[in-house]
Amino acid sequence: MFELPLIERHQRIKGCIVIGLTEEVVVVGDYGEKRLIARVDTGATKSSVDARLAAELRLGPVTRTKMVKSAHGHSLRPAIDATIEIAGKRLTSDFTLADRSNLKYKVLLGQNILKGFLIDPRLP
Repeated sequence: MFELPLIERHQRIKGCIVIGLTEEVVVVGDYGEKRLIARVDTGATKSSVDARLAAELRLGPVTRTKMVKSAHGHSLRPAIDATIEIAGKRLTSDFTLADRSNLKYKVLLGQNILKGFLIDPRLP
């Protein structure tokens, strides 16, 4: 059986940084920064952040709304521009606000953030 070589977290391959299915991020807001574990979701078009976390760090302001398709159907969500740091790289991008209080991960990283990264699902 063919085995892929082990790739280390944050290793660069052809200019892309390797990350896993979960990744430590720093969410940067007007009221400080918060370090947490985010979920990587290559099937999500947009990234999402918990509305309470956004309020706590004073992310935003809300500048638009986005139609989001999820397991619960379609919904219109407020959207903000927010800054995060992932694998030492600081990015500002579009995030929708959602109630993620009942979910394990308060930040979901979607395709709009994942450009420039390679995802290795073998990494924890």
